[in-house]
Amino acid sequence: MSNGNIFVGEVIGTAILILFGAGVCAAVTLRYSKARAAGWTVIAFGWGFGVLAGAYTAAPLSGGQLNPAVTLGIAVDTGLWGKVWVYLLGQLVGAMLGAVLAYLVYCAQFRANVRDTGTTEGTTDEPVPTIGIFSTVPEIRNPVANLMTEIIATTALVLPILAFGLTDGLGESGTLVLIVSLLVVGIGLSLGGPTGYAINPARDLGPRIVHTFLPIPHKGSSDWGYAWIPVAGPLIGGVLAGLVYNAAF
Repeated sequence: MSNGNIFVGEVIGTAILILFGAGVCAAVTLRYSKARAAGWTVIAFGWGFGVLAGAYTAAPLSGGQLNPAVTLGIAVDTGLWGKVWVYLLGQLVGAMLGAVLAYLVYCAQFRANVRDTGTTEGTTDEPVPTIGIFSTVPEIRNPVANLMTEIIATTALVLPILAFGLTDGLGESGTLVLIVSLLVVGIGLSLGGPTGYAINPARDLGPRIVHTFLPIPHKGSSDWGYAWIPVAGPLIGGVLAGLVYNAAF
């Protein structure tokens, strides 16, 4: 694969992933959305479908990695590092583009970024925090626990992806991406509760950058003090998965 194909494929595929993922978070979070308060299961499946659409779209151009943790895990396994930077750059640019597209889809809802508090003193409106639509926010802010969660969850993603390659015909049959998408849904349902399961540095960092600059009324903080955890944790998890795979398989 040429550097140009890899870059374009990863930009397009990651943009689709984030469009679906940030889109479902916006749908469930924002007040004037028809899917408001639909719940965590809807979010988990929305992200899974984003992986499905993005990876299938990017596969002919770049293989559809869409995740720096996956890219690092593959590089650790294969020893091929020459094109890693192209993948990472495409993934970050694509994540930023996808976040902008999700904002444009819900721009009217973002402009009406308030909710009815329904207090006993009367009905008042307060801003709806928006960083959780674009990036992850922990339920309990504990750096050690949050980092451990992201490392374990990402290892649980990348190690099976590497192992799936041992199944003859899985890639050729076209079902590999479907299985990975279901794996992402499963991780969201089982391991996503503590931190929101970034499991992808580009997925968290790119939209966080975009959130910082988007003209969202009352958007709140972009929470840069937490931002290193959903970057470092998945990167460590990806490398760890590659090392375990090399040692065990």
